[in-house]
Amino acid sequence: MGIQGMELCAMAVVVLLFIAVLKQFGILEPMSMEDSSDSELELSTVRHQPEGLDQLQTQTKFTKKELQSLYRGFKNECPTGLVDEDTFKLIYSQFFPQGDATTYAHFLFNAFDADGNGAIRFEDFVVGLSILLRGTVHEKLKWAFNLYDINKDGYITKEEMLAIMKSIYDMMGHHTYPILREDAPLEHVERFFQKMDRNQDGVVTIEEFLETCQKDENIMNSMQLFENVI
Repeated sequence: MGIQGMELCAMAVVVLLFIAVLKQFGILEPMSMEDSSDSELELSTVRHQPEGLDQLQTQTKFTKKELQSLYRGFKNECPTGLVDEDTFKLIYSQFFPQGDATTYAHFLFNAFDADGNGAIRFEDFVVGLSILLRGTVHEKLKWAFNLYDINKDGYITKEEMLAIMKSIYDMMGHHTYPILREDAPLEHVERFFQKMDRNQDGVVTIEEFLETCQKDENIMNSMQLFENVI
């Protein structure tokens, strides 16, 4: 994936990388029910039973058939019905062996772990996926803002955005072309804030984020690329 202009298409980066991982591990495809060899990905002997599909259908924009397919893939990769952070990191490290995906996986895990209990349930997974794939522009942007707002105080700081950008560069590894300079992440953050920080107070609010993104054609186009992946 090219990483020029990521400060303008950050939503696409989040969704594309996540969808690529899901497809690689079969979670977005009908799965065989044969026993998986990845038994090391099991989290514990306690299995989590998800909410009824009818209830999840009302909470998401997936059909019952789509939810059944997603659950088969999720259960195949996560037999206990729960995913902890270490498992999330393991999955990403396998998909991005040329880099260090640990920090990016940590940020993305926290975005999906809605109740902050240290585990992603199937319900957390499909609700977040529904927003990313079929949510309104407003819903998708709020989800992205929540990802970048690391400490969840309602503001994106330069330090938080720099941490996100560095995690993406680290994950992509040192085999990108053209070769990136060490200060490239910081330059992306500075351009991000020049565009987003409307009142120049050093932080980006949800209102500034929504207003700027909705006026940016590149960002709006990027959010329409993944609506038909399943």
